[in-house]
Amino acid sequence: MADWLPLASVAVRAQPGRGVAAAPLALDHAAFLQQVAGWRQAFAAQQGPDWVLYFDDAVRFAAALFGAWHAGKRAFLCGDNLPQTLGRLQAQVDGFAGDMPVGWPSLQPLANGGGGADMAPLDEQATRLVVFTSGSTGEPVAIEKQLRQLAREVEALEAAFGAGLGDAQVHGTVSHQHIYGLLFRVLWPLAAGRRIAARAFFPEDMVAALAGPPSLLVASPAHLRRLPEQLDWAAVQGRLRAVFSSGGALPAEAALQARALLGAAPTEIYGSTETGGIAWRRWTGEQPTWQALPGVEWRIDGQRLEVRSPHLPQDEWWRSEDRAEADAQGFRLLGRADRIVKIEERRVSLDALERQLLEHPEVRQARVLLLPGSRNALAAVVVPAASEAARLSSNGRRAFSQRLGAHLAHGHDAVTRPRRWRFVEALPINAQGKTTESALLALFRPQLPEPCWQLREPARAELELQLDAGLAAFDGHFPGTPILPGVAQLDWAVRFAREVFAMPPRFVRMEAVKFQRVARPGDRLQLSLEWQPHKRALVFAYRSSHGPHASGRVVFDG
Repeated sequence: MADWLPLASVAVRAQPGRGVAAAPLALDHAAFLQQVAGWRQAFAAQQGPDWVLYFDDAVRFAAALFGAWHAGKRAFLCGDNLPQTLGRLQAQVDGFAGDMPVGWPSLQPLANGGGGADMAPLDEQATRLVVFTSGSTGEPVAIEKQLRQLAREVEALEAAFGAGLGDAQVHGTVSHQHIYGLLFRVLWPLAAGRRIAARAFFPEDMVAALAGPPSLLVASPAHLRRLPEQLDWAAVQGRLRAVFSSGGALPAEAALQARALLGAAPTEIYGSTETGGIAWRRWTGEQPTWQALPGVEWRIDGQRLEVRSPHLPQDEWWRSEDRAEADAQGFRLLGRADRIVKIEERRVSLDALERQLLEHPEVRQARVLLLPGSRNALAAVVVPAASEAARLSSNGRRAFSQRLGAHLAHGHDAVTRPRRWRFVEALPINAQGKTTESALLALFRPQLPEPCWQLREPARAELELQLDAGLAAFDGHFPGTPILPGVAQLDWAVRFAREVFAMPPRFVRMEAVKFQRVARPGDRLQLSLEWQPHKRALVFAYRSSHGPHASGRVVFDG
């Protein structure tokens, strides 16, 4: 702990040789303080206390955050910089800073902000920020945090895990705009003097980054579940000092596979935006027990987990919606306490249905939900085991759903079993790595077909799309003889391209667009995408066994 800086003092004094960023070049602490000072002066010149921060780069974000704090501002962290998100915040804040869309006002730092030698340690009680959690419905909820809460949590992380990390570089797949990434990729590294690396979006980027100096990885369950075995993970073996996962439950299968590929057992963090970190477990074996982080107390009252910690706003017991049981080492989670629904006046436990589905050997993950409507009905979203996934691609979905229904019939009658099914490669997640109810509901009225990627390269991609009659794009086009409208084909091409290519945000124009053949429900379309960075243009083409359907070029800027 000799190199430790309290969070309140991170932007107060420089330490020779203390690194901040690992890419593209190491940035020493003195240079970082100059950036903080430039932001402090920029914020101090502005009226109003509340400012939204959004940055793609974690180090620029950190400098702006501490600059805002030292100017007495309260920082709001949004999960993305989409105009709809910013518009929702506009009435609550006084301005915006960072990487904003074209045409959106954005504060920038002053070039000559001084060295910041006059900055005093921050007041842990008065210094605040606001983060957002989607909760279980997907609707953003604002959570205010004092620097006191963040500082105690960072200290707890260092006390629990710091001894084995040393000067490891901090790599991550998660955004610093949410509480998990903020703590693990920004605040903890700054306090501990560890270098912060650029975010790794794809597994290929991860392998290249982790093959360098000793490092630690901050990931989500979604990323750890999707590590391609064919990549050269041998280059990573022995270089990773820790792997962290949070934002949702990490399945045992994914945890053990990640341990085998990465050479380090994942450490899972349990908590929430409201509570901060509560407990941790390390996947050195099957189903480890949760152990409280330093300074966190816990108890179980009526099977409900209650916690008290310095990460909470008050020194009081906080009652969770998680059911738990104690064992000799810590506690085990048993599922949510509030997932009881009524179907035709019968009480049904969604947890019980999910547990029974997971007992089936052909099921890897499962979520059960209540579909809204005049007659409530249950639906299930299932991630098949690898052995079943291949058969589903050859029209085996109906037979699979019948087998699962028969399996559930041992404990549930026809009324209390799912009536609708969706089989997916992975559960949908938001930017926080959480599977929300709104995302699951969207699968039963999808805006987009599920893509089957066949090629993903820096400038080329190919995918296959099965046109299901239930796609929302067919609504109103046309009753009795549905066809896929051209505007949907353009929208899909751009959306899928943004999943692969780093494209500018602003649409400029369409060029050479041709619609040659209608596409109908049941068609299987082949979509080819080509990104031309020198022209800032996306070239797309749809084909099927019937021939070409549509093609064109979309130009972007900004």
